[in-house]
Amino acid sequence: MNRFLKLNLPIKIGVLLLVIGTSPLLIVILTDTLGIIDAPNPVGFGIMFFITFWPAIILIIIGIIKKVLKK
Repeated sequence: MNRFLKLNLPIKIGVLLLVIGTSPLLIVILTDTLGIIDAPNPVGFGIMFFITFWPAIILIIIGIIKKVLKK
C-alpha cells in the first residue's frame, strides 16, 4: 500500500479507473464460465469497459513518462 501512495496522481487515477472499469465485466465473464450465473449478453459492462479502458491506459502512460522525466 505504501508503494501505491508514492506513485504520482495520473498513475493512481489510471490504475483505479482500470480496476473500476474492467472488474465488473471480468467478474461476469468468470461467473458465467464457472456456471454460477447465466449472462447471455453483458452489454452494459462491456460499454463501461470500453469507455474506461483507454483513458486509464493513457493516464498510466502519462504518469510513467512524468516519473521517468522527473528522474
